[in-house]
Amino acid sequence: QVQLVESGGGLVQAGGSLRLSCTASGRIFSNSAVSWYRQAPGRQREPVATIGSGGNTNYADSVKGRFNIYRDNAKNTVYLQMNSLNPDETGVYYCKLSWSLTWGQGTQVTVSS
Repeated sequence: QVQLVESGGGLVQAGGSLRLSCTASGRIFSNSAVSWYRQAPGRQREPVATIGSGGNTNYADSVKGRFNIYRDNAKNTVYLQMNSLNPDETGVYYCKLSWSLTWGQGTQVTVSS
């Protein structure tokens, strides 16, 4: 079993930046694609960015050019660098392995206007 822990959220003003971290237990992390999701208040959880086991990345159109997903397999960690944040990007951010239906506890991001 793999367990994921998200951290790095907080309160930031519009235009500010945050770096989120997703740290996994287990030995299969390096061979897994990992995605970051956001659940805004009253909305469904939606994908923000994905990184494959080979380092390939995909981003939601709304965050392209502003967000960067990268991984450090030695630390079993995937990061999401978020720049130029908008208030509508407020929400709880979760990471998940591509094959898993299990979520971590999430980390709250609040962007004030």
